[in-house]
Amino acid sequence: MNIRPATKDDDDFLKTMLYEAARWNPDWPREPMAEVLDDPVLQRYQDGWGRPGDGGMIAELDGEPVGAAWYRLFTADAPGYGFVDERTPEVSIAVQPLHRRKGIGGTLLRAAMVNAREEGHQTLSLSVAVHNRSRMLYQRVGFEKVGEQGESWTMLVNL
Repeated sequence: MNIRPATKDDDDFLKTMLYEAARWNPDWPREPMAEVLDDPVLQRYQDGWGRPGDGGMIAELDGEPVGAAWYRLFTADAPGYGFVDERTPEVSIAVQPLHRRKGIGGTLLRAAMVNAREEGHQTLSLSVAVHNRSRMLYQRVGFEKVGEQGESWTMLVNL
C-alpha cells in the first residue's frame, strides 16, 4: 500500500469517497451517486477541492486509489456536520467497500493527522453516526466526543 498526499487531480476520486462516506451503512439502499452528492452540506466537503486549507491523503494499492482521508476548514456560516470552529479542519474518510477492514482507514487517518499537524493545525474534528463501527477507529487514534446531535457525535482530536 502506498499513501500519498491528495491533490486537485484527485477531485473525481474524492467525490466517490464522499459518496462512500455518506453511504457508510451497507444495509442502506445505494442511491445514485449524483443524487446523494446533491446535498448542499455534503457538497461543502469536496467542491473546489484544493483551496487553501485543504489537505489529505490517498491510499493506493497497485497504483489504484482505494481510500482517502481529507480535511478542510469550514466557516460558521457554512459549516460541515462536525464543525467545531473556523480554525479546526473537519476530516472525512472513506475506503472502497472491497478494501474495508484491512487497516487502510486507520493508516490513512493517522497519515492525515500527521499531515495536518505539519501544516500547523492543532486539532481535527469529524462527525460520525453513533452506530457507525468506524467510531471505534476514531477513538483508537485519539478522537473524543465533544458534542452530540441526534444520532451523530462530533469528535475532536488534539494533534
